[in-house]
Amino acid sequence: MSSLFAFPGQGAQQPGMLQALPSEPEVRACLEEAGRVLGEDLGALDSAEALQSTRAVQLCLLIAGVACARLLLARSPAPDYVAGLSIGAYPAAVVAGALDFADALRLVALRGELMQQAYPQGYGMTALQGLDLATVEGLLAEAEGPVFIGNLNADNQIVIAGSDAAMAAVAERARALGAGLVRRLAMSVPSHCPLLEAPARELAAAFAGVEVRRPAIRYLSGTSARPIHDPARLRDDLAYNMCRVVDWHGTQRTAYERGVRLFIELPPGAVLSGLARRVFDKGTVIAFQGARLDTLDALLRQEVEYNR
Repeated sequence: MSSLFAFPGQGAQQPGMLQALPSEPEVRACLEEAGRVLGEDLGALDSAEALQSTRAVQLCLLIAGVACARLLLARSPAPDYVAGLSIGAYPAAVVAGALDFADALRLVALRGELMQQAYPQGYGMTALQGLDLATVEGLLAEAEGPVFIGNLNADNQIVIAGSDAAMAAVAERARALGAGLVRRLAMSVPSHCPLLEAPARELAAAFAGVEVRRPAIRYLSGTSARPIHDPARLRDDLAYNMCRVVDWHGTQRTAYERGVRLFIELPPGAVLSGLARRVFDKGTVIAFQGARLDTLDALLRQEVEYNR
């Protein structure tokens, strides 16, 4: 059996999420490093007001994920796999040893700025639950205005991305067809669709001068749902994931098929854990947030002992 660290994407953010992190030396060191690299005080980066900014949200998710993963790695065996949903791919790559934390901070700051500048208002993402992919694709084909599939989170949970007006029209028709949940996400940009191809190309140009290494921990792409070992392919995966559909359900299935039975979600929140329980029904799913460090350590050590 194997273990996986999963890093959440935008929408999981919470005001005060950095202040709520454990006050352990590894976490403090990570926060201090982030402040030095960014040249700013992190004290206000996770305020409710600051989190209206895509840049601040993505930086907070990166910092929280890396800080808590480092805290676990200082006490426990490393996981066998890492994976991240959307922006979560960046802390996953850092923890895998493929990307330096300092480079990730600069790239994520730029990523958030490019996305926000491209669509400062009037766009976003909406989650639909209870309809299959074919039905949702039919709704999008009939929509007036830009709206696309963004995330495949579960077999019956799909996220669409596009203009507010187009999404509202699709949402109304989805409810009429019996969708159990229709919810506008805390996203101010239309991620994971062709609307972000131009910003993705700009980010790819910035990646050209950044070293990307072969992962020391196996990295599962949240878009292709497959492991990536080659640095060039990993660079492409990170740069362009903002405009590619996220297949998180497929990523979870791949992990399960490869023997993962311990799924640990890094902060903040427990959205990914909720999605994972249906896939890892014969495994253990736990969120870092709210769990005891000794419990997480024991679970990771138990996986190592099982594999010996």
